Amino acid sequence: MSIQRRGRTKKQRALEILDILKRLYPDATCSLTYDSPVQLLVATILSAQCTDERVNKVTPNLFAKFPDALSLAQADREELEALIRSTGFYRNKAKNIQGSCQKIVKEFDGQVPQQMEKLLSLPGVARKTANVVLAHGFGINQGVTVDTHVKRLSGRLGLTKETNPVKIERDLMKLLPQPDWENFSIRIIYHGRAICNARKPNCLDCKLAHLCPSVLDE
Repeated sequence: MSIQRRGRTKKQRALEILDILKRLYPDATCSLTYDSPVQLLVATILSAQCTDERVNKVTPNLFAKFPDALSLAQADREELEALIRSTGFYRNKAKNIQGSCQKIVKEFDGQVPQQMEKLLSLPGVARKTANVVLAHGFGINQGVTVDTHVKRLSGRLGLTKETNPVKIERDLMKLLPQPDWENFSIRIIYHGRAICNARKPNCLDCKLAHLCPSVLDE
């Protein structure tokens, strides 16, 4: 039976999906370890093409040595690269981390800005990173973080037909209540890891199967 014949609109399905995800993963939150917005910014930059678990193994030593924007801005680049090497793409990440912290010190009085436009002006910071920092560093839900899990599951669940992350985010923002924008992303990530695996989705055990066109149209 198709979703259309069930009489649900896309927004109704999105809200049902959100409600189920809240019940499945009630304690879902950012899994990166940090003590300040600048540490969250750095950890999020490091998480690109890397697991949060690996990042959390790297950041204790990193932040013990360079705990704030000023110390990171003034860090020896080779030492910084050595500390983050295991996260991959370490040269580019070190460049972006140091460039961002130098701009934070110079233009924002050493404090991570709380505005999307200012965050996006930092080297290596796109909307994905900015959304994480705003939501978990400042409690500001200004967008939906779109990573590979969110992109894949949002398409699979029929919440968007877009493939561009910015357009996917725009579609999801229209469907979901603003207070839930960021934690929707986290819960989708949890679900992608636990059930809706990219290689072999476990549709038989999926609590969203009755709302998923990828299952219902098979």
